[in-house]
Amino acid sequence: MDFPGGKVRFTSEMEFISGNSETRVPCFRVLDQYGRLLNNVDFEQVSEEAAVKIYANMVTLQMMDVILYEAQRQGRISFYLTSMGEEAINIASAAALSDDDVVLPQYREHGVLLWRGFTMQEFANQLMGNRFDYGKGRQMPIHYGSNKHNYVTISSPIATQLPQAVGIAYSLKMDKKNACAVTYIGDGGTSEGDFHAGLNFAAVTESPVLFICRNNGWAISTHISEQFRSDGVVVKGRAYGIPSIRVDGNDALAVYTAVKRAREIAIEKHTPILIEAMTYRVGHHSTSDDSTKYRPINEIEYWKTARNPVSKFRNWVESNGWWSDEAEAELRTRVRKQLLQAIQNAEKTEKPPLRELFADVYDVPPANLQDQEAELREAIKRHLEDYPSDVPV
Repeated sequence: MDFPGGKVRFTSEMEFISGNSETRVPCFRVLDQYGRLLNNVDFEQVSEEAAVKIYANMVTLQMMDVILYEAQRQGRISFYLTSMGEEAINIASAAALSDDDVVLPQYREHGVLLWRGFTMQEFANQLMGNRFDYGKGRQMPIHYGSNKHNYVTISSPIATQLPQAVGIAYSLKMDKKNACAVTYIGDGGTSEGDFHAGLNFAAVTESPVLFICRNNGWAISTHISEQFRSDGVVVKGRAYGIPSIRVDGNDALAVYTAVKRAREIAIEKHTPILIEAMTYRVGHHSTSDDSTKYRPINEIEYWKTARNPVSKFRNWVESNGWWSDEAEAELRTRVRKQLLQAIQNAEKTEKPPLRELFADVYDVPPANLQDQEAELREAIKRHLEDYPSDVPV
């Protein structure tokens, strides 16, 4: 019978829909734990050139995180956040996209920007907030953004980027672009209202947007058991009429295959796709966190070694004869040298001028903003010895 709310059939049997299925949604994978190709698996073939590039970027991302985390501990930058343990999600998903696809990250997706060509120097400039930082020193570290690379600037509030991604995707559809929007979120972000609003908005507008959720089991120190009772995140897509898939986030080939095909479906059929990537955050949530307070150290070490996505993918690349110990040593030496040089250059570069603190919001600054700038400049004159010398007044 037709109701305003939909066409349904009647039944004389009263039955409540179960909250959970007896069997969990399976997790798509291509490689086993040791990086060996599974039998009869359907996956996107990757050329030698592409495979080596993916692996090299995963190693580069891993090294960036180690060195920059140490730089924060040395007091050279104020804050940092790593993607340790989640390198495959970053790099393999980026490899599956087109440069025309618009990316709206959370804050653990700097690997996507690395893949798109953001240089070591550009990363260092942002972290130091110097005059070459595209955000002009007004964002906290790791809040990268690049118009050139279709990478929308990171913002701290959780999940706000999801409804924004839908708007961008809808615009791409209206303009008949062969592109989609791609937005990332952690499992903790699915507890935000914007996650649900974003998915429903996308489904109703039939917008080509990929929602990629990194389910690493922890929202800072809050375990998923305290976040939801559903079968993870993947089942939430069905509630909004969105095709969904669960994938091994530590398997670069599985992530690449799932994202590449999801992108094709999203653009061709004008539909959002939800991808739940199962993984583990090996690092602390950020430099403000000590995850050993809520996770066993041996558990962290297990995932860091036995389930390492970088090592797994290297095993597969090496098994094809595409990589060697010599290539590994050369890559790590080169990346380390480039990154240390970039940090030194960024540290020596002066900060943005004071006027930038009040620019880029109003065409003509209002009176109250002009008064604040005047008061600040007067305070600097009175206490010049307390003001940083590397900030042009």
